[in-house]
Amino acid sequence: MTATTTPVRVPARAWAVWLVGLLAYAVAIFHRSSLGVAGVEAQDRFSAGASAISLFLVLQLAVYASLQVPVGVALDRFGSRKVIVAGAVTMAAGQLVLALATDVPTAVAARVLVGAGDAMTFICVLRLVPLWFPGRTVPLITQLTGIFGQVGQIVAAYPLVALLHTVSWTPTFLGAAAVGVLVGVLVLVALQDTPPGTQLAPPASLAEVRRNLAATWAEPGTRIGLATHLVTQFSGTVFALLWGYPFLTTGQGLSAGTAATLLSLLVVVGMGIGPLVGRLCARWPLRRSNLVFGILGATAVMWTVVLLWPGRAPLWLLVVLVIVLGTNGPGSMIGFDFARTWNPAERSGSASGVVNVGGFIASLSSVLAIGFVLDALTPGSSTDYSLDAFRAAFSVQYVFWALGLLGVIRHRRQLRARMARDGVVLAPLTTAVTARLRRTPVASRSRQEA
Repeated sequence: MTATTTPVRVPARAWAVWLVGLLAYAVAIFHRSSLGVAGVEAQDRFSAGASAISLFLVLQLAVYASLQVPVGVALDRFGSRKVIVAGAVTMAAGQLVLALATDVPTAVAARVLVGAGDAMTFICVLRLVPLWFPGRTVPLITQLTGIFGQVGQIVAAYPLVALLHTVSWTPTFLGAAAVGVLVGVLVLVALQDTPPGTQLAPPASLAEVRRNLAATWAEPGTRIGLATHLVTQFSGTVFALLWGYPFLTTGQGLSAGTAATLLSLLVVVGMGIGPLVGRLCARWPLRRSNLVFGILGATAVMWTVVLLWPGRAPLWLLVVLVIVLGTNGPGSMIGFDFARTWNPAERSGSASGVVNVGGFIASLSSVLAIGFVLDALTPGSSTDYSLDAFRAAFSVQYVFWALGLLGVIRHRRQLRARMARDGVVLAPLTTAVTARLRRTPVASRSRQEA
């Protein structure tokens, strides 16, 4: 006789708290993307070339990545609510400075503030999920957080651009600053760190913070999360944030409208595939690394086909590439699931911060490396890059894929060795799939690993 379990009902308050946090994250994505969609207007306003505008993005990502671990430590100490409010106010200040800026240094300072506030948001929202939702639903809600947060990018791409063309630069970015303040007030009023009655460990002393951070880094579950985030996230991020559009238009000869549609498709695919990835992680918690390998393999194969295609790639092939890149964001969320299941609750913030560094360091490095190769292969100061230059430039991705893959393999071995010492030995994947179809157990699930 097969035992049945009654699904745990999620209280309405949990959904309300999550929606407030999700709104804060979506607005952070809006702030992050706002300058990218106003690139042409920014060049005119600041009398700056494309390289200077690219510097805004590089510095913003650098600040975001460098603050992940400090923000994670602050999150463990102060909780999600306070840190999200601080992030919202910091991003609002950045947009205010950008609205009034008339020169490049001031605009750079504004984007540094936006990057700092952005760094305070995502992992804080993720920390709410395991505290408010039952365990089996956590991977799915985590995926939904990453997916629906991308609505902010769509808002930046359409309403903000329309407003910019209607009322000019300063009122548009003053409005963006006002949105940030409103979200901060909403979080302050409506968001609660934990359900009523939840007891968390008291704030750690500085000595305990150092010990916790060292323990977080020493945990192979944190490291496989970082490697997972690195190897799955950067390719789609670099394509969406900076180099995809010129690759599609200048390199592949697509019209601006077609290129914009493909970039929108990337976001839509991510929103569609994320729930599936979350459900697979919940259903196969011991096999999450296989999803990572699948997403990595599909991404590397599609890029290889596109880069080796003689001449310009046909539109159908570029569509397939974009669809595969749409899986990168959901794939990177698996890294946070590793960190969550292998670290205690009092270290969840710092663990998520460490994981989040991986993809953004790889993205930042890729943005710089691709730009360097393009400039090196293009004579003079021209931005009319050839298809061969793009092929060489995008080939730098293989270096980061190799580094991330080695990290995932190494730390998966460490985790499985630990499981074996605990008496949990995973059957081959084919055996596990057959057993799942027949509804027969194949391994103990005392821990959720790879």
